[in-house]
Amino acid sequence: MRIRVVHETIYTYEQPARGLVQVLRLTPRDHDGQYVRTWRIDTTVDGRLTAREDGFGNVVHWFTPDEPADSLTIRVAGEVDTDDTHGVVRGTVERLPDPFYLRDTDLCAASPELHAFAERVATEGDGAVLALLHRLMGAVQGAVAYEPGPASNAVPAAKAFAAGSGVCQDLAHVFIAAARHIGIPARYVAGYRARDDGQADVEAPHGWVEALVPDLGWVAFDPCYDVSPADNYIRVATGLDYLGAAPIRGSRTGGGTETLDVKLRVEQGRASAQS
Repeated sequence: MRIRVVHETIYTYEQPARGLVQVLRLTPRDHDGQYVRTWRIDTTVDGRLTAREDGFGNVVHWFTPDEPADSLTIRVAGEVDTDDTHGVVRGTVERLPDPFYLRDTDLCAASPELHAFAERVATEGDGAVLALLHRLMGAVQGAVAYEPGPASNAVPAAKAFAAGSGVCQDLAHVFIAAARHIGIPARYVAGYRARDDGQADVEAPHGWVEALVPDLGWVAFDPCYDVSPADNYIRVATGLDYLGAAPIRGSRTGGGTETLDVKLRVEQGRASAQS
């Protein structure tokens, strides 16, 4: 499948913002089943855009404007060809040992209730890790209702689990917290998902999970839809939680009140073979 993305993030400041630094994890990489044809980042403000790689193997751009700005638009546009790998993730850049992904974070810390939930899922079935993770994915979807919305609404896993609803980041964090509690390395994935109904307008970038399966490697799971991501997903960045893979994080001095608007189109094109 060919997926076309146009993603605009528009910041408006009450007063010109100084010392603005934006950290962008907005650039996908090639791996098995994902081939980046074109990808471009543009800004409406002149400045310096430098690229590097972080510890997770993500492509990271740092943007610093030349002068104070009262508004800033970051625009990403590109095309990616994808194949359905049934969720199996191979050919990715791996900089960290697998046990690193057992570490807790504030967003993925589990409560006693979430521990009990994970242990209950683990005792069901035959104990095979892949089957267990599929059960966990379905159990998370059943326990935490998915409510589409921006990542700014995300809360820690224990709070989302107690509330019984959340945005995609919340369901991912609940899955990660549960998987780590039962000894399975898991990580957050940020990216894009083309809609099943073929409509191109999307409310926000998407988030899901990868977990480590013995003798198979990293496998992707999306508890929002109870599926392993297929060829309608673009994988962009990974981290221990959302904060490590967030599309944009930044800091500034002054500027007063900030307003944020996101415009996103993720369009499915024709099926295409890798060229």
